[in-house]
Amino acid sequence: MPTYEYRCKACNHEMESFQSIKARPLKKCPACEKNTLERLISGGGAIIFKGSGFYETDYRSKDYKQKAEADKNAATDSDSKSKKTDSKTESKPAKKPDSSKAGSEKKSSGPSKKSSAK
Repeated sequence: MPTYEYRCKACNHEMESFQSIKARPLKKCPACEKNTLERLISGGGAIIFKGSGFYETDYRSKDYKQKAEADKNAATDSDSKSKKTDSKTESKPAKKPDSSKAGSEKKSSGPSKKSSAK
């Protein structure tokens, strides 16, 4: 049930009244007892929740919760896969040619193309 604000046109007395929505507006002013009371337009009061806490996700449908969980799992899986591929590329050191073998191959293969081109 809402709380309505009233003001008397005759004496400017202001008051609040806790009434049903279906109830007729009050007419008689309690201060001057004239029938000049009018209901004011107001923003109204906010809803007050009492208790340990209320969250917008408390009342979501089961379907919504299942889809949100699936999205969360998919994001976690893709993150772990990208980390695995990054770690594989980082863990393998680059193969360097052995300098002792490379030098011996050059001697046995004869003159290189660079020296013959000049």
